[in-house]
Amino acid sequence: MRPRAWLRGLAGALILAGVVWWYPLEVFTDAFAVVDTGAVALALGVGAVTTVLSAARWRVVVLAVGLRLPLGRAVADYYRAVFLNAVLPAGVVGDVHRALCHGRYAGDLSRSVRAVVLERLAGQVVLALAAAALLFALPAALWGPGLRAVGVSAGVVAVLAAGAAVGLAVGRRRRPRWWRALRAAVADARTGLWSRRTRVLALSAGALAGYVVLFLAAARLAGVDAPWPQLVPLLVLALLAMSLPVNVGGWGPREAVAGLAFGAAGLGAEQGVAVSVVYGLLALVAALPGALVLVVRASQRREVPGEGVDQGGEQPSALVGRGQ
Repeated sequence: MRPRAWLRGLAGALILAGVVWWYPLEVFTDAFAVVDTGAVALALGVGAVTTVLSAARWRVVVLAVGLRLPLGRAVADYYRAVFLNAVLPAGVVGDVHRALCHGRYAGDLSRSVRAVVLERLAGQVVLALAAAALLFALPAALWGPGLRAVGVSAGVVAVLAAGAAVGLAVGRRRRPRWWRALRAAVADARTGLWSRRTRVLALSAGALAGYVVLFLAAARLAGVDAPWPQLVPLLVLALLAMSLPVNVGGWGPREAVAGLAFGAAGLGAEQGVAVSVVYGLLALVAALPGALVLVVRASQRREVPGEGVDQGGEQPSALVGRGQ
């Protein structure tokens, strides 16, 4: 892992440590007691829906940029990425692994990496748009943090777009290698996202709805009985904080922002942290099938010792031979 990823993970760990230090220990320990068998079944069911929707979004982008990706492999790889993101620092290691493995499978590493970046960017845009739409439903005390959260997401997209435009204009005359790479990225964004925007937005919205449903379930398990229209804006804000690549498996900023949001809404900061912790446990349960994918892929690598393998497990020839 690169040093920057470790630094982001360390920053997330410091934020999480600060939250644990600030709030009573019972806020965290009591969360484990409310996750029963029914909650586990719900998490696995919702996780299956959100993972399939997200994998389908990834596949739409991949096919649009001219690469191949069977739906079954897309779902398995996405499950594995979600699991790795949930247990490793920074929250993006699984996506990096997913991009590298698909690049080896499809035979075009750079385009596979761009497809994963575009797919994640689409999810972030929909999340930021949802947060912006719900901003006026937030308590007045949260307008500052809410605006900053939406502004950061919108600012990242704006900076990327402006940088791409400037880079294309500056490098058009000499056409260096970086200019050609940037032009390829813009072309993939046009064909992979813009030309498929309706399907990508619909799949992203469906996945986001699943995350909100799981968060609402966490709120009920934690004993919060506030009506869901009051809760949804707070939960979306927590999800926006969770998407920042400064966390430990999703933990850290999510708990801090949830405590702030619930406190400002008059629901109690401790309740917000408790809801976030329960959600974190449910999200980890929802990601567990990804561990099974890791085990299966490892066993497949051992069964085919004579063939070239990648970190995803197999080369395309091995996958075709198994009908995947």
